[in-house]
Amino acid sequence: MHDEKMRYTYTTIVDTFPLYIESVGYNPREHDWSRPDGYPHYHWLQTIEGEGTFSFNGQEHRLTRGRGVLLKPYTPHEYITMGKKWSTVYVTFGGTSVVSILDALKLNDSSLYTDLENQRFASMIAEMLEKIKEDAEFSKLDLSSYLYNFLIHLRKYGKVNNQPSLSNYYDKLRPMVEWLEWAYAEDIGLNDMAAYLNVSSQHLNRLFHHSFNMSPYSFLIQLRIRKAKEILIQNADVPLKNIAFLVGFNDVSNFVATFKKLEGMTPKNYRNRYLLKTGRLPSEG
Repeated sequence: MHDEKMRYTYTTIVDTFPLYIESVGYNPREHDWSRPDGYPHYHWLQTIEGEGTFSFNGQEHRLTRGRGVLLKPYTPHEYITMGKKWSTVYVTFGGTSVVSILDALKLNDSSLYTDLENQRFASMIAEMLEKIKEDAEFSKLDLSSYLYNFLIHLRKYGKVNNQPSLSNYYDKLRPMVEWLEWAYAEDIGLNDMAAYLNVSSQHLNRLFHHSFNMSPYSFLIQLRIRKAKEILIQNADVPLKNIAFLVGFNDVSNFVATFKKLEGMTPKNYRNRYLLKTGRLPSEG
């Protein structure tokens, strides 16, 4: 970033967009702000150089390089420059689907984010600014795409209050997931999975809930059903009782009931629908 201040504000917003950017900018010399009523849009502010203090929800945070804040609309806050120079990038945004998107990404809380410096967050905002400079009149739709990618990146790599990021949890579970990809049909319980990672069952549960929002056992069951779906459509003559055994179920009735619960139809109906679409008659009665 250079020393030229950049700010782009869209006064006419296409408010039917699922996501839209209201403003985006770079401030080489940030000013002190006090907003007792908050800001009417979601607000991301990140330090590039120097330091400031940012207060919200009754707490004061140091915003040094590599730290940022995401605020919900109308969250009272204030920030103050510390030292001679505080440089920031920021983006404010909204949209008809912004709440549901942020809820799904577990980003819909006002939070401090740390360890951002090596994760491209500032450069992604710089790319937004470059896009506007190249195509100011027609950049709104493209910026919605940029914003969505930014939020996905924040969900994956953002560390809230120095807690591990989602990617950290993924990395810890990767050996387990790779093992389950080939061992899913074996008689595997929670203790077996915990022993494989050399962690307690409670810790394993926390890792899976943070990463996949489900228990380790639920993850295994969904993996077995996914494998069953592959067999159902690739091998039309294999009986259901054989498929149940191949993917780790002890009996066909449990397999059918679990498949219907997760997929909304029986394995037989799932197979027949596929065969009808491909013009092949089902051979299983």
